[in-house]
Amino acid sequence: MSKLILTLRQTLQEQSDNKTKTSTQYFFKDTIQCYGIKSATIKSIGKEFYKEIKNKSKDEIFELCDILWKSGFIEESFIACQWSYTLRKQYTKDDFILFENWIDSYITNWASCDTFCNHTVGNFIEMYPEYISELKRWTQSKNRWMRRAAAVSLIVPAKKGLFLKDVFEIADKELLDNEDMVQKGYGWMLKVAANKHEQEVFEFVMKNKSQMPRTSLRYAIEKMPIALKEQAMAK
Repeated sequence: MSKLILTLRQTLQEQSDNKTKTSTQYFFKDTIQCYGIKSATIKSIGKEFYKEIKNKSKDEIFELCDILWKSGFIEESFIACQWSYTLRKQYTKDDFILFENWIDSYITNWASCDTFCNHTVGNFIEMYPEYISELKRWTQSKNRWMRRAAAVSLIVPAKKGLFLKDVFEIADKELLDNEDMVQKGYGWMLKVAANKHEQEVFEFVMKNKSQMPRTSLRYAIEKMPIALKEQAMAK
């Protein structure tokens, strides 16, 4: 297992590129650890190496994911996300504790947060919707990435029109959050919820616009008709 990780890291190092490394950093306020590899290449490498472990047990693959998360490199986190999502049909309720720990312990940027939560956690929530109560608990975390995760874990379900009541509850709990990454997270959640529930989201925005940070508000109404946008942005 350790040999596979070493070979994977050697492959990532061989694919690294200083120009890509510099351009990747541009998208983040905080300094990130990265090899400098384009996302399509990372996906391809992750897929290729998964062939070598596909017959391993879920626990063994999750162990490998844990090693990748611990590295701190964004590319390794993306492969960990890819592998954990590949196992989605095998998720059980017990996996939630591990997923929560990965977010709280290892996630330090919006890209790793969104990749993991949109897919792995979002799928888990659709399978076990009773765990939405745990997402609501995350809104009170001292860790800003846990608070962002609370919202972005509902992006894919919300896009399908699911869990509208819970979307509003999470947005309510994070309404006055000072962190822009959290503001953008719940604003994005509201935006995708509006795909199926435009009027309800618009009413939520109008009810809260005097308190809602402009960042969140702009995200929430981004796809709405101009007339509704003008009403929401009017002071």
